[in-house]
Amino acid sequence: MATNLPESIDTPCGSPTDPARRRLLVGLLTAYTASLIPWALAQPAPRADLGAFTALSAILVGRQALDAAQATRLYDALAAAHSTFPTDVQALLALINERHIDPLQLQGVLDTEHAALAPLPRQIVSAWCLGVIGSGEGARCVAYETALNAVIVADVLKPPTYAYGSYGSWTGKPV
Repeated sequence: MATNLPESIDTPCGSPTDPARRRLLVGLLTAYTASLIPWALAQPAPRADLGAFTALSAILVGRQALDAAQATRLYDALAAAHSTFPTDVQALLALINERHIDPLQLQGVLDTEHAALAPLPRQIVSAWCLGVIGSGEGARCVAYETALNAVIVADVLKPPTYAYGSYGSWTGKPV
C-alpha cells in the first residue's frame, strides 16, 4: 500500500527556494500593496496642484475618496493663508512617494528630518476634520456639516445647531 507521507517528519515540505512559492508570495504582497494606494489618486483633478493636495489629503485623513468641491475650498483657503502651501504640498507628496513613508510614521519623520514641512500634515488634517483654517482671530471656517468630524459620526450624531425639521419647527419648545 503506497502512501504520500514524507520520508521523515523532520523533512521540510518544500524547498526554501521553491519558485512557485516565491511567485505566490510576491503576488500576494503586490496585491496587498496595491490595496493601500488611495483611490483619490485615481480621481480626476482639474488642476495639478489640487490633485497633489487631494492625494496628500487622502493619505493623511485615511479616506479613499474625498469631496472634490470641499477639497478645492480647503486648498484655496490654505494657499491663501500660507504662501508656500502649494510648493510644500508638492514637496511632501514627493517625499512620501520617494521614501514610502507609513502615514503613522510621517509626523515623526518630518519632525526629525524635515522641520519646514512638519506643520503641513497638521494643517491639512485640521482643515479636513474641523473645517477650520488657521487659529485665533485669523481662523476661517470653510466647512461645518461636511467636515470629517461631522461626516464620520453622521449616522448616529447630528450637529446640535441645525434644525432638522421643517421651517420654523425649531421655534416650538421640546416636549
